[in-house]
Amino acid sequence: MAVFLARRVAQGLVVVALAATLVFFLIHFAPGDPFGAAMENPSISEAVRESWRRTYGLDRPLGEQYVRYVASVFRGDLGFSFSHQRPVVDALSDAIPNTLLLMVTGLVGGFVIGIGSALAQVKNRGGLVDRAIAAVSLTFFSVPDFWLALLVLVAFSYWLHLFPIGGAIDPLVHDSLGAAGRFADRLKHLLLPAATLTLLYFPLIGRHQKAALLDVMSSEYVTTARAKGVAERVVINRHALRNALLPIIALVGIAFPALLTGAVFVEKVFSWPGMGLLIVGAINSRDYPLLTGAVIVGSVFVVTGSLLADILYRKFDPRLRDEF
Repeated sequence: MAVFLARRVAQGLVVVALAATLVFFLIHFAPGDPFGAAMENPSISEAVRESWRRTYGLDRPLGEQYVRYVASVFRGDLGFSFSHQRPVVDALSDAIPNTLLLMVTGLVGGFVIGIGSALAQVKNRGGLVDRAIAAVSLTFFSVPDFWLALLVLVAFSYWLHLFPIGGAIDPLVHDSLGAAGRFADRLKHLLLPAATLTLLYFPLIGRHQKAALLDVMSSEYVTTARAKGVAERVVINRHALRNALLPIIALVGIAFPALLTGAVFVEKVFSWPGMGLLIVGAINSRDYPLLTGAVIVGSVFVVTGSLLADILYRKFDPRLRDEF
């Protein structure tokens, strides 16, 4: 187990380093400047502009900037955010809990609805329920992330006025509420973005779960249970589902990067103060340290999800326990 974990962690560190390096150079090569708006202001002298560049090290060669950035990362310093005027670590510390809350809620919702829809389809194979769920699943699978988020926001916030239009809390009244009131306020703001992520990713989970169930249904132990007179519902729920859940574990590693990508658009549409909103703002303002730091943290999320999926798969698959 120790060898396996060490190897996977080493591979993960390489992935994080490559992702951070790629983003560092791409954003520096992209058109624009962190002080673009200020640079176009005629009231700001050339001396002030050069002073800003020297202060943030932007006057040095790109290779030297990269080496200095890597050295600061090893010291635990992700740099200073130009757009937020605060350390990158502080900006990410405020955003990461909100992103994790949104991603975990969307992930749990996607798995619950996906597995439930797959069970309903298998129990009603070829029937109206099977075809209806397949049509709904295909519809949500085909919808772009940002379009569905906009549709949900317009429908439930602007037309029906059932939920807030954005943010994580109501800044005017949240602090004055009791514990139950603060929980309800945060839940109201969380529901729409989390539901959007759930609707985006349950079709993927449902399709894999249905395929795994249908594959298991032809197994000998399922045939034996049917021959003993066990009800079809019990055969599916107790015998088939337990063994068909194993391939779904692998989806945890796939779901993490997919959720992180989808969360960027969803957080932007719903003004959810997470990493997605930070990333979009950092791209628009050419905030090099903030964007690179966010990519490092996002890469760690992806690597962690993949590692968790590998551990669970080897834990529950008897064929791989000797490798664990």
